[in-house]
Amino acid sequence: MKNLIRSFLTALALPALGALAIAGCGSSSPSGNGVAGKTPEQILQATKAAAASAASVHIAGSIVSGGKPISLNMELVAGKGGKGTIAQEGFSIDLVQVAGSVYINGSDAFYKHVAGSAAAQLLHGKWLKAPAGSGELASLSELTNLSKLIDAALASHGTLSKGDQTTVDGQKAVGLKDTTKGGTLYVATTGKPYPLEIVKSGAEGGKVVFDHWDRPVTLSAPANAIDISKLQSGQ
Repeated sequence: MKNLIRSFLTALALPALGALAIAGCGSSSPSGNGVAGKTPEQILQATKAAAASAASVHIAGSIVSGGKPISLNMELVAGKGGKGTIAQEGFSIDLVQVAGSVYINGSDAFYKHVAGSAAAQLLHGKWLKAPAGSGELASLSELTNLSKLIDAALASHGTLSKGDQTTVDGQKAVGLKDTTKGGTLYVATTGKPYPLEIVKSGAEGGKVVFDHWDRPVTLSAPANAIDISKLQSGQ
């Protein structure tokens, strides 16, 4: 499982995706925010500050890392946790983190892969629970922690250049290109500097969308979750 989670984080930390998490403008303010007139590095700094102060965000998309397709669809709440679905190579996991605990509900294929056929039958449709800060599921907390996910995505980037102004999903935006590794981050030019989306072509490409910034998100623990420590101890 740790290898699976690390693959997600590694993919998000690709230089082309790294610029995405810290850029953009998600608000619908009719006036410009000045981003279009800034240098690429100034845009990066402005968007880093905006994303760090956000209350929530929805992240969705598909990318390729090491030739393996990865997809995610997550709603994250700053300081509280998140929920959504992640998938790789035919394995999928529904995921919730709230109140210090991580909950997963894996697909049959995922449970079979990590625990065997017999366990997969027993766990079919069931939620597992574990501490968010330690143990087997702790690495999942990085995918449900808004600030950590952004930090991972900001791990590195190549040389940046400013592209043309355009619109993304109806919002005015400017492109921020990674000329070293490829990929374009689209930053909204009105409202707060939040990211809108990033697109990268080629074998290691894909698309990730950042939207619904600061919208209310309800997080609740799944009912009747099985404590993973009881499974490990045979209780």
